[in-house]
Amino acid sequence: MRSSARGVGRLNTVTGSFFISADRRNANAGSWTMNPSKTPQRQTRSTVGSAILVNPSQQKNPMLRHVHNVAWEVDDVIKPDYVVGQTTGVLYLSLRYHRLYPSYIYERMGKMAHLYVLRILLVFVDIENYHEALRELNRTAIQNKFTLILAWSHEEAARYLETYKAFENKPPDLIRERPQEDYFDKVTGCLTQIRSVNKTDVMTLLSTFGSLQSIAEAPTDSLVMCPGFGEQKVKRLQQAFSQPFKINKRMKHA
Repeated sequence: MRSSARGVGRLNTVTGSFFISADRRNANAGSWTMNPSKTPQRQTRSTVGSAILVNPSQQKNPMLRHVHNVAWEVDDVIKPDYVVGQTTGVLYLSLRYHRLYPSYIYERMGKMAHLYVLRILLVFVDIENYHEALRELNRTAIQNKFTLILAWSHEEAARYLETYKAFENKPPDLIRERPQEDYFDKVTGCLTQIRSVNKTDVMTLLSTFGSLQSIAEAPTDSLVMCPGFGEQKVKRLQQAFSQPFKINKRMKHA
């Protein structure tokens, strides 16, 4: 049975923590066993149109207020917290909650062990001393074939959900090996000269805006919506585009 929550805007290819409802604090995980070597069962359940499916327990998650670029709706049948593709399920965990109820996430992961081809553990880092907890969760994620993603804000977590949904049916062109010196390589060589901008950032920018010119002309509010781009990185990017280009004299006289 599926109940509708709301529809949000248009589908965009813009890219983007763990909250657990208090109603779920009665989950007591006893002993649990997993068999990661077992072949995952391919989930054939389709999402509705472009909508992210949301477990009812996540309805009050403040992160959902920041999901603007993809629609979402509540579904009381799904086992994960979110379903962002036919074969992709997401568990969402707040480190603050994990510190209070450490056994909770292990039970949830055990129930999802063989249900999805891609299983994501989206962790909201909302405590100061997080290093030990993240080491533990990283080890558990690897052992049970979960992809661990960290978010330091509700906005960033929302961008990750939107991106997985928006790219559900995209071809893997951006991550395929390319001949050297194609357009992507040239743009990467250019933009990675900017401090803190890496190859992943360039891939995000090109997949979102399409070309170097569109990136250069993109407004600030669009750039900060991209995962991995805070105000400081966006400022450096825009400063680079506003500075005069220097001509390599050796190339000029060649």
